[in-house]
Amino acid sequence: MNAAPVDPSAHRLSPHFSLAEMTVSATGSRLGLSNLPGPRELATLTRTTERMEEVRALLGNRPILVSSGYRSPAVNRAVGGSASSAHMTGHAVDFICPAFGSPAKVAAHLARNLAAFDQIIEEFGDWVHIGFGPGQRHQLLTARCVGGKTRYTAGIEGA
Repeated sequence: MNAAPVDPSAHRLSPHFSLAEMTVSATGSRLGLSNLPGPRELATLTRTTERMEEVRALLGNRPILVSSGYRSPAVNRAVGGSASSAHMTGHAVDFICPAFGSPAKVAAHLARNLAAFDQIIEEFGDWVHIGFGPGQRHQLLTARCVGGKTRYTAGIEGA
């Protein structure tokens, strides 16, 4: 007996996050690339959404808008992601929380108040990248485009 395919729009990973929103990819959709995780990645992504529930609570239970969660290897290549991106294992999320404030404000608040994480990166003034990988480096970075290349500096600007 074969299991029915999972409907990403109906599959909830946690109270506030669905599989569809944690696998969203405008680039993947435009290019017709599959972005559904395998069983191992889905298990990790589910744990990541549990951590995102903590993030949401720290941000006053305000809505979080995910721009990138899990990325299949093909989607990760298409968006120019790192070959070792935590998105490909389901450990990372890029998001904004406009009702809380700017990405810099969100990143700074999380840096001060979130106990366990691998990375928090305020990226280009546009979004926050948070990683919950096994490294737990507590790495805080700010990413900016300088001369057409991404430059990372230690810390969260404005924190």
